[in-house]
Amino acid sequence: MKKKPSQLEKYLFDLNGYILIKKALQKKEVKECNKIIDKLKNLKNGKWNGYVHGHNYGGKEGLNLQQIYESGKPFEKLIDHPSWINHMLQFIGGKGTFDHLHGPLFIDENFANIRGPGEAIGIHSGNPEGIQRNHYRYQDGKFHCSQVNILIALNDIGPGDGGTVIIPASHKSNIQHPEYKKNKMKKKGQVSSAEKMIGSLEVHLKAGDALLFVDSLCHGSAKRTNKGERRIVVYRYGPSWGFFRHPYRPSKKLLNRLSDFQRKIVMPHEKILTPDQ
Repeated sequence: MKKKPSQLEKYLFDLNGYILIKKALQKKEVKECNKIIDKLKNLKNGKWNGYVHGHNYGGKEGLNLQQIYESGKPFEKLIDHPSWINHMLQFIGGKGTFDHLHGPLFIDENFANIRGPGEAIGIHSGNPEGIQRNHYRYQDGKFHCSQVNILIALNDIGPGDGGTVIIPASHKSNIQHPEYKKNKMKKKGQVSSAEKMIGSLEVHLKAGDALLFVDSLCHGSAKRTNKGERRIVVYRYGPSWGFFRHPYRPSKKLLNRLSDFQRKIVMPHEKILTPDQ
């Protein structure tokens, strides 16, 4: 059964820029996702396993398994998972407008992230940057967000585990955090983290819990100090006219496997008009 956002969730999303969804995935779903990641975790940066690509931004933020929805049914199910798909439809909005011209939503990036000891990602995003791709808007009683993320924990994330760090309500801030430049994402083997920023909140999750947030919310992570690894998966949703964040495209094999509704979310621009048609 597809869950609908409650009035309280809508209020808190508007107020803080995020909500928590407890037990978004069942234990069986978490186990199935982790089985796949166990097979992919040694993928090197820049290498492929099927249609899944090893990637990072050059810093010490761990390994991103880009295009994770290509890896099998457990991750395909996340495209329109009943725990959050109606939240995305509500918060992206646009029904009855041009935003729905090609489809109800669009996923411009999807990846699993594996992060070990000493790794983190610095603070980034935030309303003062003025990026239209991830902006937050509420008008005439409706949400119109350009990008909303679902971040799901695939193992327990507590103190020392390198949890996601957010600055609540920063999606509406007009002034950049004074500590932003000091803690922002670093390049070329450097590491930065965000847990010591004034006003920040480190989010602790149980396996299967999800953090749903508008991308204009200032966010990053704490540095992992514990042994072992942190595992999360992130799907970024926006309106149908959006385009891919990275130079990846869904494979024909994936598109053929998906339902019509999923296909419209993954590749809303599937039909291309040319003179010879």
